[in-house]
Amino acid sequence: MRQLLFALAILLPSGACAEEAEDNFVSANLITIFYHEMGHALIDIMRLPVFGQEEDAADMASILFLDNLFSEQDALSIAYDTALGLHAESRNEPDPNDTAWGVHGASLQRFYNLVCLFYGADVDTRDVFAIDMGLPAERARTCAHEYQLADESWGPVFDELFDAGPGASMIYTGSDDGFAQDIIFTEVATLNELLTLPEDLEVTVESCGQPNAFYDPSLVKIIICAEFEPYLRKLAR
Repeated sequence: MRQLLFALAILLPSGACAEEAEDNFVSANLITIFYHEMGHALIDIMRLPVFGQEEDAADMASILFLDNLFSEQDALSIAYDTALGLHAESRNEPDPNDTAWGVHGASLQRFYNLVCLFYGADVDTRDVFAIDMGLPAERARTCAHEYQLADESWGPVFDELFDAGPGASMIYTGSDDGFAQDIIFTEVATLNELLTLPEDLEVTVESCGQPNAFYDPSLVKIIICAEFEPYLRKLAR
């Protein structure tokens, strides 16, 4: 639907191109992080049942938003950069035995889940993406079915929201000065042009003291921590 002018960098560029590639990487990861938190918000606001880990359901929602809202070129670029972000994070994680108790899956598992779901949404044209990301053939065979299950779960929710038409149910309250702020503001504005939530949802970018993002059900509010941008820039490099 939108042309965000993401550029896929296959080789490490230099100079201005390196800066553009870094901006694209940060933008892509902020966008998918935001839509992951949108998944949490929808589960709460719409009282959706969750069979399994809510974090996995939110990851599915993020991929479905990506597949439905963006042009193929932009969706592909965002998927590449987000997958590479998860893969880079996996190299910085501690011993899995120290983190297995967490609600989030390991970054490497989230990487393969993202690759599989995005590929599964269109196996006829996204095979190069799956190959580039090293998706094993054994997993690739199940991806179309995995996407179908995700779409059957989230599809009716999306239909209800989009059928309601444009509205002003999403309220951006953060600063309008900054790279991350501009990205999130744009996503909120775009969603308001396309759908209406059954309840108002506040979205902000603010300092949290750490790179994080979360949905606060007590406030009905998505908070993207400003510290995420420098963290992602470091990860990109």
